[in-house]
Amino acid sequence: MKSGARIEAFLEMMSAERGAADNTLSSYRRDLEDASEHLGGQLADADAAAIRSYLDDIAGRGFATTSQARKLSALRQFFRFLYAEGLRGDDPTGILDSPKKQRPLPKTMSEAETGRLLDRAAAEAAADGDSFAAARLHALVEVLYATGLRVSELVSLPLTVALRDERFFVVRGKGDKDRMVPLSSKAREAMRAWLDQRNRDPRQAESVFLFPATSQSGHLPRQVFARDLKGLAARAGIAAAKISPHVLRHAFASHLLQNGADLRAVQQLLGHSDISTTQIYTHVLHERLLKLVNEHHPLAD
Repeated sequence: MKSGARIEAFLEMMSAERGAADNTLSSYRRDLEDASEHLGGQLADADAAAIRSYLDDIAGRGFATTSQARKLSALRQFFRFLYAEGLRGDDPTGILDSPKKQRPLPKTMSEAETGRLLDRAAAEAAADGDSFAAARLHALVEVLYATGLRVSELVSLPLTVALRDERFFVVRGKGDKDRMVPLSSKAREAMRAWLDQRNRDPRQAESVFLFPATSQSGHLPRQVFARDLKGLAARAGIAAAKISPHVLRHAFASHLLQNGADLRAVQQLLGHSDISTTQIYTHVLHERLLKLVNEHHPLAD
């Protein structure tokens, strides 16, 4: 039985015995036929070295690690089928390692872009002193950039945070773990202005949440804030697709590290239980160290 016929037999098995969807079968067919073409039509007889050569080839063609892993998965299932059916006495993919997925760098914003965003929020709140929405949005973005809170933590903040008017407050995060986060003077000022607006509405004033709403949770839904944030970004001349509450949280962490903060301190501020989670920001540290050497080392160009 030639490789083409064995691929067909494998696909028939996947359809009949495992109920694979048409899209899944098409994906398997493309991946297996691509491998077979690379191996001169001898896929079913290929050894581990030949398959490794094919994997090196697709990596050289620029396929993402996710695509490489998918293709290897198709090959693994194909050779397991051949082994189970007695068509091969071994599985050559058993000794092959899956391509390591690279952890993507977090999307962030430059300090200049963040400044434009905050300035726009402040200007809109000042331009219309009676604007409920502008005052709320200004408070939200100032507090988020000052604290690096998760969006779920931000929108569900208790009213007591604003009533205390202190430079730090304690927030309860993932796993019901408490951590202390800072509040800048601008964030405290924006919160006070929002509190004045909020208390004009008796329905809002009675809520235990800083950002109340008529939602089921009783506080502002995070989707509403995300939508309003994108609108603010567009008005500030920043691509709406580039920003989200999580991007502003990343900006908080990145800008701290760029300006000399310790990685452990940033870990605590973000509420990461494991330092490895915070290490996605190490590219910022590398950039900072490179700049330090280039600017201060006597032999630097």
